[in-house]
Amino acid sequence: MTKTDTDDIEESSAPLIEHLAELRNRLIHSVAAFLVGMIICFTVATPLFNFLTDPLCKVLADRGQDCDLIFISPQEGFFVAIKVSLLGGFILAFPYIANQMWRFVAPGLYKSERGAFLPFLVASPFMFFLGASFAFYVVTPLAYDFFLGFQQFGTGGEAVPGGDPQNAAPLSVVFQGSAQEYLNLTIKFIVAFGLCFQLPVLLTLMGKAGLVGAVGLRQVRKYAVVGILVLAALVTPPDVITQAILFVVVYGLYEVSIFLVARVERKREEELRAAGAWFEEDEMDLEDDPILAEFDEDEDEDPGMVDRSGDKT
Repeated sequence: MTKTDTDDIEESSAPLIEHLAELRNRLIHSVAAFLVGMIICFTVATPLFNFLTDPLCKVLADRGQDCDLIFISPQEGFFVAIKVSLLGGFILAFPYIANQMWRFVAPGLYKSERGAFLPFLVASPFMFFLGASFAFYVVTPLAYDFFLGFQQFGTGGEAVPGGDPQNAAPLSVVFQGSAQEYLNLTIKFIVAFGLCFQLPVLLTLMGKAGLVGAVGLRQVRKYAVVGILVLAALVTPPDVITQAILFVVVYGLYEVSIFLVARVERKREEELRAAGAWFEEDEMDLEDDPILAEFDEDEDEDPGMVDRSGDKT
């Protein structure tokens, strides 16, 4: 290897090392912000958990029951506080993390690309919070109302008088939920709907990059319906109400995405037309093309090359 080749390798590797170093610094800052947010939320974990139990408590209050959750293991209370802190810390740190991501990516983009990408960066957290709010205030109460409808109550729950089994009160099956299991299910609702609400942002961004088109999205609509049904079955508990709500919402977002992608395509076409760079494909019938017809006539008149190697002189 010559000295020139060695210099070229060193010059090409230097920017890569600089980018990796910058990426490391951005990741360190993001993790530090997440840890700070987690510590802040850990100090107020109890009020946050009480806020997250509000949908369940309202459903129980409507049924005349007390809102009582239990710990089924000594360490469960600690892990509940940790999970609440993880969720709250990520929400608090997300704007800073997104800013770090943007500052890492933006220098490599053109000015027009930065202007196109920035609205999606702003819309993404907004749509996530919108989906999380929809899950917390609409879906979660309906789901718990459905689940708690399977309770059964005795007439009084009193003990058997005199030990006579014939006088036993009817069986009572009453909800006594685990705090950790309730939190796991509620977070699952929030995260699932928050991510599903990212669908318009993702497809519109892909449409702006030219990866998908409105016509293509319409053509695969039936496959999208099947995929959404599978998604609703996987990310929600096995109850018809929640699955139906998720399917209707995500399919509605899919249709909204088609509209947004079509709007992006129209805007791109208008810009290219204004710049004189738009070329439409000519949908001409090849049979009516005069130039092709002339070539066809020439072929009919000239039989082509004839092999005369066998002719006698």
